Amino acid sequence: MILKVLKPRKALNKAFLKVKPNRTDIERFKSHLITLLDRINDTESEEFHKNLISDFLKDTYYKQNHFINTKGRNDLVIHNGQNANSTVGVILEAKKPTNKAEMLTQEKVNVKAFQELVKTVMSTRKANEDTTDLENQIDQLVYQLYELTDDEIKIIEGNGQ
Repeated sequence: MILKVLKPRKALNKAFLKVKPNRTDIERFKSHLITLLDRINDTESEEFHKNLISDFLKDTYYKQNHFINTKGRNDLVIHNGQNANSTVGVILEAKKPTNKAEMLTQEKVNVKAFQELVKTVMSTRKANEDTTDLENQIDQLVYQLYELTDDEIKIIEGNGQ
């Protein structure tokens, strides 16, 4: 399976394209991104970098409405609510910058980062918990992988003709 690289505008959910950030948000994002990039250190551990990413996400956007931490064997998750009991909205797999072997590439799709997402869905489902948000993440990855159009997605989801 070969992935096709998409420009950000094509990869983003169309709902996000309608959100217009204000100048203050853009400047805050730029400032925190520069700080994040300045702190990256190839000799440091995965744990070190995971904490950098967590701080960046909290400082940039998520602190007020989302709980961010590890969950089970997931390196980092962003919950849909303000506590650990809320559903998981995003799963992040953190790696040391020099560890390229375990991350998704166009040539190598079946890697730990993707496997962890599928594994989380399965364990959540086994615990009789709601997996809708996680399954939607997988769906979006597949839709992007195959560059499906909105009409094709509607047919797959049963909303089309």
